Amino acid sequence: MTSLTYRDAGVDIEAGDALVDAIKPLARATDRPGTMGGLGGFGALFDLRAAGFADPVLVSSTDGVGTKLKIAIEAGIHGFVGQDLVAMCVNDLVVQGAEPLFFLDYFATGRLEVAQAREVVAGIAEGCRIAGCALVGGETAEMPGLYRSGDYDLAGFSVGAAERGALLPRGDVGPGDVLLGLSSSGVHSNGFSLVRRVLEAAGLALDAPAPFAPGTSLGRALLAPTRIYVKPLLALHRAGLLKAAAHITGGGLPGNVPRVLPDGVVAAIDARSWPVPPVFAWLARAGGVAPGEMARVFNCGIGMVAAVAAADAERAAAMLRGAGESVHRIGVVEAGAGKASVRLDNLAAGWPG
Repeated sequence: MTSLTYRDAGVDIEAGDALVDAIKPLARATDRPGTMGGLGGFGALFDLRAAGFADPVLVSSTDGVGTKLKIAIEAGIHGFVGQDLVAMCVNDLVVQGAEPLFFLDYFATGRLEVAQAREVVAGIAEGCRIAGCALVGGETAEMPGLYRSGDYDLAGFSVGAAERGALLPRGDVGPGDVLLGLSSSGVHSNGFSLVRRVLEAAGLALDAPAPFAPGTSLGRALLAPTRIYVKPLLALHRAGLLKAAAHITGGGLPGNVPRVLPDGVVAAIDARSWPVPPVFAWLARAGGVAPGEMARVFNCGIGMVAAVAAADAERAAAMLRGAGESVHRIGVVEAGAGKASVRLDNLAAGWPG
């Protein structure tokens, strides 16, 4: 009987080693104060004191990219989903007042294709660079028989820290506070199961011209990476202007804004107070998706909401714009009854459009 090898079973150890060598420079480029060691150890070390913290509370987050990966795989475009992965984790950390410190990824596939995996990890490293956190490690799992050829899955894990007295939301969020909306870069990383159903109904291929983005393919337009809001929000928080922030992911504005508000208030948001990116109008038309469902599934152009005191609103908006964000005054916090909720005004037929 011929001696069997692990490679015969579908796992290529040498390919895994080649990937580690290929991504080491990418990881080193994300080093920041507090980073200790490098890739290759059994665990990653981080020095909180060297990162400048005196009495830190650790904040952790884990997430994935969801079925947006199907778009990336079918379009053969793998350089953006890594940034999505980082964004989904670090944006959740910053809304709690935490500075992202380090990030780890999990990449699982049926057969490791080094070039494809390196492209994904390059996007992860870029996301870490934007967020100011270090890519300190991860896991590459080659699992033949579990994934089809060319398919892969991603998960991300991030840890941040905040000084004990600087966690968000603050206790003084209440009626009269202003809600500032920070523009999204597109669909981000939620709602892609519905996006894919719309594509199927429209009969469009991913290499077709995007109906809502002239000059680019549909696949590339849909894969625009999730915006990372970490540095502008941290600067706003450290200036004492940020009372609360909500990352607008699955559930949209109605599902996420109440998570950072106290009981007894309503977030009154005007759906006509910001320009909705064309991709959402196209999805609504092509899929026959009702306005309420659009608002519940997608970010519809607002990727982050910041609550600030009315007296600080102009200064806060100017500070965010100076950091490169597109900012809109989308609503106010009003007195209400019961659990915190959202009231979306002007959510009429034809929205978003």
